[in-house]
Amino acid sequence: MMLLLYRALTVIPLFLIILLKGQGDPVFKSNSYAELRKYYEEMPENDRRAMPFIKIYLKKAKKENDFKKIYQGYQDAVFYSRDKSLKLKYADSCVNYVLRSHNNELISNAYLEKGVIYYFFYKQYQPALNEYLKAYEYSRNIKDEFLKYRIIYLLGVVKSYLGYYDDALKLFNESSEHFQSLINADIHPNLIYNNRKGYYNSLHQQIICYRQLKDYSKSDSLIQLGLASIPSSGEYNLETAYFHKCLGISDFRKKRYQEAIDNLMLALPEIKKIEDFTWTSVIYFYIGQSYEKMDKEALAVPYFIKVDSIFQKEKFIIPELRSNYESLINYYNKIKHPEKELYYTKQLLDADNIINKDFQYISNKIHKEYDTNALLEKQKQLESKNSVGQISLIIAIALILGLLVTIVYRNRKERTVQRKYEGLEKKIVENEKLLATSYSVKENKIEVPEIIINDILQKLDDFEKRREFRKKGLTQQELAKKFNTNTTYLSQVINEYKGKKFNSYINELRIQYITHQLYHDHKLLDYTIEALAKKCGITSRQNFSELFQEINGIRPADFIRKRKIEMKRSSK
Repeated sequence: MMLLLYRALTVIPLFLIILLKGQGDPVFKSNSYAELRKYYEEMPENDRRAMPFIKIYLKKAKKENDFKKIYQGYQDAVFYSRDKSLKLKYADSCVNYVLRSHNNELISNAYLEKGVIYYFFYKQYQPALNEYLKAYEYSRNIKDEFLKYRIIYLLGVVKSYLGYYDDALKLFNESSEHFQSLINADIHPNLIYNNRKGYYNSLHQQIICYRQLKDYSKSDSLIQLGLASIPSSGEYNLETAYFHKCLGISDFRKKRYQEAIDNLMLALPEIKKIEDFTWTSVIYFYIGQSYEKMDKEALAVPYFIKVDSIFQKEKFIIPELRSNYESLINYYNKIKHPEKELYYTKQLLDADNIINKDFQYISNKIHKEYDTNALLEKQKQLESKNSVGQISLIIAIALILGLLVTIVYRNRKERTVQRKYEGLEKKIVENEKLLATSYSVKENKIEVPEIIINDILQKLDDFEKRREFRKKGLTQQELAKKFNTNTTYLSQVINEYKGKKFNSYINELRIQYITHQLYHDHKLLDYTIEALAKKCGITSRQNFSELFQEINGIRPADFIRKRKIEMKRSSK
């Protein structure tokens, strides 16, 4: 029944298109690209309902021989396709079409995005490298410098993963030098932000290469440079986490095991947040190794097991983590647990297959306590010791433990949600400033005349009181024009007196407003997330949910659920 319903929902958009075209709808008469994209651009990634609109978009673009629109259409098709094989198919079609355009920038972008699919969705580094190289060739004479050096950076990442550290280092030196040169340039703040991220990411990759090349003095100096130069504004938390990860690995090498654990733990939350399972595995591994070196095997083994859990899920592992399984095999051999020893022996064989396939260049250079033949012999011996009853017992225990872990996890998650809800409720009840409707006079530290500052602040005060921030698509340019000032003055005043950038300021006002409304107007609790987003001026459900959690520390769905429960209790 659910399958039939899902198929029906998937077919409805195309049916509506045909119906509207038959009735002479002006949108489809004009065949406007912008209007077509409005039908799907706010749908979530991998939502197949967008595909009928995208096919019409592509048909129009091909008919008009508009290569930029063809490129956009295929990139949309990649984004909204659920299956990775379809993503690759559309990316390949995109390359084939834009090659006819003789537009090197379009061609370079198309090859780059095809390489990204190989890299992120397939973890096939050699094909990804081939596509990046093609993108690089077409980028040589283009004007988009950011695209050019993004390609150089991604080429370096793949070469580093494959073990070509000297080659990768040359590319990272190049991208690092370029991005660093633009950090203090007289360009738009968004470009400065992008170039800062490019610089810190290049620096991080340089550290990895120097460590793998055993130039530890250079890698350590770059770690200190990264941590010292990165702003404490909170905009670069992920980049800071990567530097702490590198520092933790450096501490481990220097046998400062507790410091290693501390720095690795500090890095872990941000890296897990973006689901970077490769570096999450590396962090778990080095935490486990640190505990093992401190003779705390009981603390080490759970982290080694976490590495295996990621390997099971992602079917991917890097050569650096191979000895994770050697530690587990030795541990279970030591405590006379043949079933576990057999399991991790099999896992190491699986890991070796992947390493030998994906990392041929460095697989032969890895020090192996257990080679393949020894592992196969050990597997045979261990399997002969096991009985069906023992295996059944292990499965039963694992199922029970899994159930217990699930229950504990859900209870812990619910307690966390409750605590965050109560904290936010306390702020509302105590009338703390959910809407920033006042400002304090402070020393003028910006190069803006005092009379203009006061005028802008007064207009911002009126703007907040009238809740004009709810206007959808509000821009800094639009607000500056309304205030009869320029964007530079407006941006400087907001930065200095509101303590944040323009977009952050508007988003915070919107989220504070809708939070206050949800708490006091019970009717809003039955609104959809999309309706709530629209009410406060935010364009999409996903953006609204992310901003709500970022600002309030709790998901909107959890806040609404808790508020309903509380209202039900108070009505009894």
